[in-house]
Amino acid sequence: MVHDDEEQPHDDEEQPAERTAANWVLAGLITLFGLVVFVGVVNQGRADSAALFVALPVLLAAALALTPRQTTHGRVFTATTMALLLAGVLLHEGAICVVLAAPLVYAVAHGTTALIHALRKANRPYVFAAVPLLLLPGLEGSGIAGRVDPEQTVEVTRVVGLPIDRVAEHLAAGPRPTAVRSAPLRLLGVPTPGQVSGDGLSLGDRWMFGYHGSAHGPGGHLLAEVDDVAPGRVGFRFVEDSSITARWFTWRHAELSWRAIDPGHTEVRVRVDYARGLDPSWYFGPVQQVLLGAGAGHLLDMLALE
Repeated sequence: MVHDDEEQPHDDEEQPAERTAANWVLAGLITLFGLVVFVGVVNQGRADSAALFVALPVLLAAALALTPRQTTHGRVFTATTMALLLAGVLLHEGAICVVLAAPLVYAVAHGTTALIHALRKANRPYVFAAVPLLLLPGLEGSGIAGRVDPEQTVEVTRVVGLPIDRVAEHLAAGPRPTAVRSAPLRLLGVPTPGQVSGDGLSLGDRWMFGYHGSAHGPGGHLLAEVDDVAPGRVGFRFVEDSSITARWFTWRHAELSWRAIDPGHTEVRVRVDYARGLDPSWYFGPVQQVLLGAGAGHLLDMLALE
């Protein structure tokens, strides 16, 4: 007899499943396939593709969800966290990459778990077909599927309280190391130039941005050269990039322009063309857009325009 006040299981908890050999075999096969995918992705230089951030979490979550006596999302959370930490060590990723990828990885893992649990509860025969379907978004950039719009552009405009001739003087003096003001850059610990040298707005003039090293290796540097000059505008090409940010994106071209708003105010604009280094595009595209926008703003700070 069941009393009304007897504690009942919560609806969001998975009830103990019958321990069957089929469940164990399937979970083991998925885990083995996940290991093969991981090794293949790393060996083929595709560690920045969606296979690492989408496909592998799907496989991990599917294996755990199909294992008998799964109770809650706790095991998925624990295993996902361990996988992120191991990836940070084995792939020599900085903490920022793990932080940026974590929301995507957790969402994919727990979403996959919830879907498989729902299909199992409903006794749907196509529960196992969900796994390969869920892997499809993880093919972007893996070599099996192409990349989606990796070429991106960010543009930042700022109005400063200086006449246009003073702005031109500041720009010609080149950038100088400046404390980071952007909240996203500070909170995420995004690498910013700690050593800056160079000046001039004439053809061939060069600006160098040096990055401090970390536990994962030297920080490297970024070297930009003036390749286009016009009234109120100067363009830069990137001659060399050994910086620690080169894995996440590739600089294509940059442009500084300025125009007078009134005798005491000038509009300054920086435009940067770059190639995104991480997939999938629907996640890392907007993320890198925000971070590169903050980086362009930091460049304006380094030009001491205020």
